[in-house]
Amino acid sequence: MKRGLFAAALVLLALPVSAGLATSKHNLSVGGPGTVKAASETQSCLFCHAPHNASPIAPLWNRSNPGTSYTPYTSSTSIARPGQPTGASLYCLSCHDGTIALGDVLSRGSRIGMGGGMTTMPAGTGNLGSDLSDDHPISFAYTATLAATRGELANPATLTGRVKLDAGGQLQCTSCHDPHDDSNGKFLVVPNQASALCQTCHVKNYWSSSDHRLSAKTWNGAGTNPWPHTTNTTVAANACENCHRPHTAGGRQRLLNDAAEESNCYSCHNGNVAAKNVQAEFTGKASIHPVAATTGVHDPAEPAVIQARHVECADCHNPHATNSSTGLLPGSLAGVRGINSGGTEVKPATTEYQICFRCHADSTNMPAPRTTRQIVQTNTRLEFATTNPSFHPVAGPGRNTNVPSLIAPWTTASSMKCSDCHNNNSGPGAGGVGPVGPHGSTYPTLLERQYLKADRTPESTTAYALCYKCHNRNSILGDNTFKEHKKHVVDERTPCNACHDPHGISSTQGNAANNSKLINFDTTISKPSSSGQLKYVSNGTNKGSCYLTCHGKNHNPLSY
Repeated sequence: MKRGLFAAALVLLALPVSAGLATSKHNLSVGGPGTVKAASETQSCLFCHAPHNASPIAPLWNRSNPGTSYTPYTSSTSIARPGQPTGASLYCLSCHDGTIALGDVLSRGSRIGMGGGMTTMPAGTGNLGSDLSDDHPISFAYTATLAATRGELANPATLTGRVKLDAGGQLQCTSCHDPHDDSNGKFLVVPNQASALCQTCHVKNYWSSSDHRLSAKTWNGAGTNPWPHTTNTTVAANACENCHRPHTAGGRQRLLNDAAEESNCYSCHNGNVAAKNVQAEFTGKASIHPVAATTGVHDPAEPAVIQARHVECADCHNPHATNSSTGLLPGSLAGVRGINSGGTEVKPATTEYQICFRCHADSTNMPAPRTTRQIVQTNTRLEFATTNPSFHPVAGPGRNTNVPSLIAPWTTASSMKCSDCHNNNSGPGAGGVGPVGPHGSTYPTLLERQYLKADRTPESTTAYALCYKCHNRNSILGDNTFKEHKKHVVDERTPCNACHDPHGISSTQGNAANNSKLINFDTTISKPSSSGQLKYVSNGTNKGSCYLTCHGKNHNPLSY
């Protein structure tokens, strides 16, 4: 041995074991504090390092290359493509993949015996196995080009503190973990309170004002602990770890806590952390957005227009952006992609309907309409187009300037949201205290209030509660715009839906002469007249003619 190396070895052997290592689980000597330790060996450093007979890899490794073929992390949103582990990570795995005996070290001719007859790393969170697809990626070049291309990553030039890349510029286990110092828990190089360690590299858009960063909400102790893998007690303190875990993640792509996407939200949004129980809306009501119907279909990299039909919480909510602000687009919908009225992607969406259009407009395999209409249209973007002969004013103010039934503050210059009609039947919009949003409703098609469609329905405030939310019942039944409203709705018990298509009529299919005022007949109720015609003809303000047969009455035409 060269004199310098011999001197270094003497120094290494003479140095006392650091207090941090001696009191940590990495002290595998017989005197170590953990359950994984030697039967009689008193030295602690030699389980990883040796001054003699060491592997020719710095810093004097005393363990063999595992020679294991690993399954690296991969995801559709990852630009880095980790291969097989290298450098320090490979030697961490010589214990933590569970394939090499803990007592197999290069400087001993025979294996060091472990207590309790133990050989390899026992099953548990410390045994990562050879499948690393559920663990944070390692052994990839973290370059400025990668950071700029991927976005939301810190430039590696800023990693000058405890979080460091290895000499080859690769991110390794040792970038986050210091195997000699467990003072921060889990051998982390810095405390991860409020995800400070995560945010050294990950710089997420919108995060600074997100409720998931700022909320002081705590678990009330009921049900299942939402944060089983941390010791933090508030949403803000857990930050990234509210939804993610860096090792043995349930949802491998993007390292989510659970494989079922909605479960990552339910752990807090079940009334035990967040004030409102959103989970109950999905599990206890007849009409829901079916988030549990698919797993692994949603992908952040999918097209803006949904092709593979599904819905997950993250289609409408960006967990990095969501906040409690109110406005035209509430903070709960902040930072989400959408489709505008022209069919073009908007990122982020600026109005609620743009988010709805991702699934309810140009998507393929749209379900059949609930009502059999004279004009059939399943694309809501086309139904709400402001060039249409008539439409509810979602994408812009409506065309009709004479609507005396509107209840203040609504006017003919107003625009509305999809959620004014489609919402929680027990939420604030319906006079309840439940959570806001179209998660679930007891009424079909996620309607906030009752809207009966069956022929011969007795008129009442509850039968057409959805219509009467915005349109004054007395005005409608007082025949202020159509002199036969009361006759049809009350006397003949004809539902609103028999004549009116509540979304709108596409300009490519209808026209102002026949389809103003949302006229689009339900063909199971209205049939052609004796002349074979089924149509409405607008003859000016509050004037029109109908050609149809309804309830045995021939309109050929009947005018008003």
